[in-house]
Amino acid sequence: MADIADNLQAVKVRMRRAAEAAGRDPASVRLVAVSKTHPASLVRQAAQAGQAAFGENYVQEALEKMQDLPALEWHLIGPLQSNKTRGAAERFDWVHTVASEKIARRLSEQRADGRVPLNVLIQVNVSGELTKAGVDARSVLPLAEAIAGLPRLKLRGLMAIPEPTGDVALQRARFSEVRMLLRKLNDQGLHMDTLSMGMSDDMESAIAEGATLVRIGTAIFGARNRPGKTQYYKKAAG
Repeated sequence: MADIADNLQAVKVRMRRAAEAAGRDPASVRLVAVSKTHPASLVRQAAQAGQAAFGENYVQEALEKMQDLPALEWHLIGPLQSNKTRGAAERFDWVHTVASEKIARRLSEQRADGRVPLNVLIQVNVSGELTKAGVDARSVLPLAEAIAGLPRLKLRGLMAIPEPTGDVALQRARFSEVRMLLRKLNDQGLHMDTLSMGMSDDMESAIAEGATLVRIGTAIFGARNRPGKTQYYKKAAG
């Protein structure tokens, strides 16, 4: 318990210092604790230490944790396949990785009428990597306009996972591209307020460039449980 609580506190100190260095209100940046592949027992420890929002990559893994921890705020941060949209629509509070109108429509159709709208983000492939999910910058506006017209969804903004690099200038350049893209979209009449970007190794650069959600896993929970990841990847793929 102490380790998770201490790790959370250290992350929050980093976030606060990064925000203050950028001249931002620290309260404008929220933490999503990435609990993918980690057991529900560690999620519970983090929740007991005051963390409310958690990020998961795999729908089935998250649904199993939700049975024990239903009152938390759950974010889907992994690629979403069409055969997994129902679970995402019914149980998650946020989906960060919408990259097609088809997926957005399925989420809208499968979200219950009585629930608050599902918060969704468009994933942008800002670094142009062929192996990475997301849409290119030129495709974001038509997708955003399509999503904005769907019932039971609330389009909140953009999400990005740039290529890993220790080059701080490149980190900031990538995050700056996403921030400027959000600004351009809002200039077109959209009303989005969220930038989900930044992880354990680059959160300072992301916050400097306007991140409002940072997704931190390793710095809180330690190295990922690789066998668990493989297990859930197989389930998702099946």
